Amino acid sequence: MQVNDIASLFLFQYTCSPLVVLVWGKAMRGALRQRLAPWWRGVGLASAGLVLSLAVLVPATAAPAKKPAKAAETRASAKAKSAAAAAPKAAAQKTTKADARGKKEAPARQAAAKGKGGKAEATTAKAGPRGQKSGQRNVAQRQGGKQQVARGKERVQRTLAAKNNRAEERVTRVAAQETRLSLRPVAAHAPQEVRPARLSFGQMAGLRAVDDPLELKSSVALVMDQDSHEVLFSKNDHAVLPIASLTKLMTGLIVSDARLPLDEVITITEEDIDTEKGSRSRLAVGTTLTRGELMHLALMSSENRAAHALGRTFPGGLQRFVGLMNARAIMLGMKDTRYVEPTGLSSGNRSSAFDLATLVNTASQDPLLRQLSTSHGYEVAVGSRVLQYNNTNRLVHSPDWRIGLQKTGYISEAGQCLVMQAQVAGRKLIMVFLDSSGKYSRLADAERVRRWVEEQRPLTTAAGNAYAG
Repeated sequence: MQVNDIASLFLFQYTCSPLVVLVWGKAMRGALRQRLAPWWRGVGLASAGLVLSLAVLVPATAAPAKKPAKAAETRASAKAKSAAAAAPKAAAQKTTKADARGKKEAPARQAAAKGKGGKAEATTAKAGPRGQKSGQRNVAQRQGGKQQVARGKERVQRTLAAKNNRAEERVTRVAAQETRLSLRPVAAHAPQEVRPARLSFGQMAGLRAVDDPLELKSSVALVMDQDSHEVLFSKNDHAVLPIASLTKLMTGLIVSDARLPLDEVITITEEDIDTEKGSRSRLAVGTTLTRGELMHLALMSSENRAAHALGRTFPGGLQRFVGLMNARAIMLGMKDTRYVEPTGLSSGNRSSAFDLATLVNTASQDPLLRQLSTSHGYEVAVGSRVLQYNNTNRLVHSPDWRIGLQKTGYISEAGQCLVMQAQVAGRKLIMVFLDSSGKYSRLADAERVRRWVEEQRPLTTAAGNAYAG
């Protein structure tokens, strides 16, 4: 190496900005030192002389600018020191990033560090700190962009996975539901057999096909003046049909005529349970009530167990009681009437409209039967409970009616039935309605008859008699 080259290098090292010196890499400074080692001592003397000569040659006018230059050099030195402090960290980060870039860049860096000292030094020197910072920013931006792209892909993947999971869950639920539906027994969906309604005896006899002027829904009807025994209206009045709970009117009459103590306690037993129709009762087995309370429930609410208990506990037993019922019917002239038990659940209890009118006429003269049958409601204490019973005939609550005696009845063989003694238009009338077609039709027929009587003084009216009893 020539002396001029050495001097140029010396001047370049000691006269340039310290920032350039700090930016140089360790590899560059090491290579330079190796090259300058043989001539270092001689160069030191020459450089000292050169520096002195340059100091002499500097114009005197430049002297005032030394302080700012020194200040600039001080600031540059401070910046260089900070850059030097951050150099190891930056180098480490750069090394890590460089390793990740690939194997191709590594040989290039090694060649630049070993063989091409001057060019590498010049390039590095030109790049300076700004080049490094910009390169780091570019690398950081590229890495940040990659990270954002990666995060975006992850979000997209998570969203797709969630949608797929929800879709799979819906498919699973639908499949499970279809499985449950397929596993249900076929018999559960099979239509149940519809049993035709049982025809009443009146229907089977064709009594409902008979028309009448009042268009009543009852197959059998009879309206009679109680005092004169004048028949105001009749329809199939000789037909003998099941009378259902109208039977209880004769049951009450037999108990009342016997003058048995009404305060005597009677217990409901299993014998009082309905085995004929399987009807329900609120009087459980073991319930104790007085005879008067049982009569009240039997006549007002048509309580079957109460009526059966009255016959069962009658002196001589149930058989004797039923015998007295038939005997009393014969005594009253009820030729078409027959009783087989005291409740009316059996279709064997039968009578005609004329016979029932006779029974109503007799029973209405008994104050006890009048009171109990027309009572609006009644409460009985059963153990720790109090049971509320109501009248089965809602007409007793109507202010348009003055009812002295009444009784309702129903079984499928008899249809809806009703007998009453009431005052209408100043007259005591006895009304009998048998085999009515609807639940409330018997009450509606009674209303039609009342309005008809109130509107005009009817002549004796007899509808066809399709059934000869």
